[in-house]
Order: sequence, then C-alpha cells, then structure tokens
Amino acid sequence: MQVTCPQCGPRDSREFTYRGHALLCDRPAPEAGGAAWDEYLHNRENPAGWTEELWYHGPCATWLVAERNTETHAFRATRTAAERGK
Repeated sequence: MQVTCPQCGPRDSREFTYRGHALLCDRPAPEAGGAAWDEYLHNRENPAGWTEELWYHGPCATWLVAERNTETHAFRATRTAAERGK
C-alpha cells in the first residue's frame, strides 16, 4: 500500500506510523475544565468511511493528516499537520 508524503511523494506504508484520529490536534486549552479534558482524552468516534487521521513519516520526520477510508483502507489525500488548520 502506498501513502503520499507531502514532503517525499508516494512511499511504502511501512514507513508511516498511525497515531490516531486527527482530532488529537484539537487539544483543549490548559485552563479548560475537567469535562473538556475528559472529552478529549476518553471519548472517540469510530466512524465507518472517510475520516482524517494523524500519521508520522519517520524518514523525513513529517506529521501528516491523511484522509483514509476505514472500510477500504484507501487513502484519498494527505497534507502536513501544520496545514490542517488552514
């Protein structure tokens, strides 16, 4: 399976490490209440279909957000994690 790194282009998926749903990038503020942190740490969706995930490409040390179908494992698009908020 191939994954496209925004820095290196198409690469073998064994070069990447899955790190969770891309919502992990949306941390609550440090002063947020316990309910906000509880939601962030413990409650996750498990969608079927297209979702955004956080991946790490070891050879170039790039964090990326990948749009991946959880049913077919097909990748539709990737971008750096820094571009996620834009």
